[in-house]
Amino acid sequence: MTRPRIIRNEIYHVLNRGVDKRAIFSDDNDRLRFIHNLFEFNDTAPAPNLAYHLGKKQSKEVGLPKIERRRRELLVEILAFCMMKNHYHLLVRPKADNFLTLFMRKLGTGYTNYFNQKYKRSGALFQGKYKVVHINNDRHFIHLPYYIHFNPLDGFAPSWREKEIKDHKKAMEFLENYRWSSFPDYIGRKNFPSITQREFLLKFFGGPEEYKRKTTEWLKAIDFEAIHDVALE
Repeated sequence: MTRPRIIRNEIYHVLNRGVDKRAIFSDDNDRLRFIHNLFEFNDTAPAPNLAYHLGKKQSKEVGLPKIERRRRELLVEILAFCMMKNHYHLLVRPKADNFLTLFMRKLGTGYTNYFNQKYKRSGALFQGKYKVVHINNDRHFIHLPYYIHFNPLDGFAPSWREKEIKDHKKAMEFLENYRWSSFPDYIGRKNFPSITQREFLLKFFGGPEEYKRKTTEWLKAIDFEAIHDVALE
């Protein structure tokens, strides 16, 4: 896949996975650290020095150090995210042409340093440079947020990708309670609200209740053809 030119205020789907498809999140502390990094590194200021054992003042959201500094200037709007055991998805809108590259460099380097120090390993954690695709038509834009938020079903109802879900209600309940995704925040259940900038998508989809309703509809009639060329799997 040819890497797209990054243009400010355009929307991009970003994915990276562990080298050799290895796990990049071994426990909830790793997941919380990545959430913390999504917030802290999304700033035009230099990345803070986040050693593995850090100060006493903590963020209420993730139980990790709170960085005291000036008001943030975002590198990207994180429209949606989802974390799986060996990969993650982001839907982002860069604030300047070079800001996606800067954000992903800070995020990848910062999390790799943390992971290698914690698990006493060295070398690359991620499988090369992150994958990125430009979301430049309505068909992709409408369906991709659903797809990103549905990824956790791989561990709950693996046949969902073949449109074989036995209990749609239980599948939705699972997604609503899956912490490592922006989906709970999109349907009005406070999870990690400071990580994402949701106003744009919620306005488009008609608010939290309507987004939940449309998500349920999409789950019952999954349209992979609409996104097969931008899913990045």
